[in-house]
Amino acid sequence: MPEAGFTLDPRLEATGLVLGDLPLSRVFLVDDARFPWLMLVPRRAGIVEILDLIEADRQKLFDEILRVSEAVRAHFRPDKLNIGALGNVVPQLHVHVVARFASDPAWPGPIWGHGERVPYPAHMAGPLMDRLAKALGFQG
Repeated sequence: MPEAGFTLDPRLEATGLVLGDLPLSRVFLVDDARFPWLMLVPRRAGIVEILDLIEADRQKLFDEILRVSEAVRAHFRPDKLNIGALGNVVPQLHVHVVARFASDPAWPGPIWGHGERVPYPAHMAGPLMDRLAKALGFQG
């Protein structure tokens, strides 16, 4: 259940497509077809760093990161899985789980600031979201 006063930063909302809610975090498919990428946003007000979470929520977040990471790895079979919580541009706590491939346009460098975002075409986004939501247990 989200904490009273929680609001999602509009910049985070604008970058992704909602897959569903885990006990702590809302999970998004980041809408950039160049990099298969999910993002978790803990539904807690005023949280900037992982260490700002209470201990029970820190454990939930790590459990959810593992759950999302397993789904990303199983679905995309990346060469490397990148997990990060940077927050330099948007300070609201959010965690990125990015499938990286030696063939991706930013390899081996970071994805941030590399070229322009390429939104998923509608015919790809819906089926991909359905498969990921199912893998994360958001659908029966």
